[in-house]
Amino acid sequence: MVRIRRAFADLSVGQVHYASAGQPSATPVLLLHQSPRSWLEYRAVLPLLGQRCHAIAMDTAGFGDSAPVGPPAGIEKWAVVAAELLASLGVGPACVVGHHTGGVIAVELAAARPTAVRALVLSSTPYVDESFRRARAQRPPIDEVEPSSDGSHLAALWQKRASFYPADRPDLLQAFVLDALRAGGDVEEGHRAVASYRMEDRIAAIVQPTLIVKAARDPFAAPHAAELQAQLSHARLATIDEGMVPLPDQLPARFAALVLEFIDNLDGRG
Repeated sequence: MVRIRRAFADLSVGQVHYASAGQPSATPVLLLHQSPRSWLEYRAVLPLLGQRCHAIAMDTAGFGDSAPVGPPAGIEKWAVVAAELLASLGVGPACVVGHHTGGVIAVELAAARPTAVRALVLSSTPYVDESFRRARAQRPPIDEVEPSSDGSHLAALWQKRASFYPADRPDLLQAFVLDALRAGGDVEEGHRAVASYRMEDRIAAIVQPTLIVKAARDPFAAPHAAELQAQLSHARLATIDEGMVPLPDQLPARFAALVLEFIDNLDGRG
């Protein structure tokens, strides 16, 4: 098994935490997580990618062990920090893999820093436009719960996500709750940032080879796959029928295999 190494990089926001696997000379792959998770979303994926790539899973600024960007947080700021991490490690252009919020950050990173991004894998990534923003504004908070003196809010947080996770995998829900508790007391920050992002103004700049990964049992993101592909006519779509919200740590082998197949095609090995 390929070892995972953890470290910090001193960037403009302070210390940013990341985990990596594989040889630094191999094809670089940057992994960006959903909100309010951390690099741990890719803990099982990293060593699989690390067998052939230099896989790097960062904690988005303000999540996990990374310093925050300062209010207001936003997709653009998070993309800047991701670009700084790649530059500080001296790697790139990288294949950037993003899940949910991470996919939105990946879009901005590719649009703003095209020379830093060789290709994109957009997993369960919404297409954020005016209709998305209106719909999101009318919905209640996704993960927010009212703190309680008896700790019942922890069970409420669990229950909010339970129907979107495999019933036989309580370990995945536990991982989510642990990361949510570490998210600086604001589990909605990432969701608000996504909902305020103007992807429709940026997506035309995406010319890099793109793979869209659709988790068919993810009710939040699955409906957006067709919209996203309509905006990215050069993108290829791959569907994982049993995939749910926690796709990277639900089905790490399937997820890693799709990423590696995509990279092989880029390199002419597919």
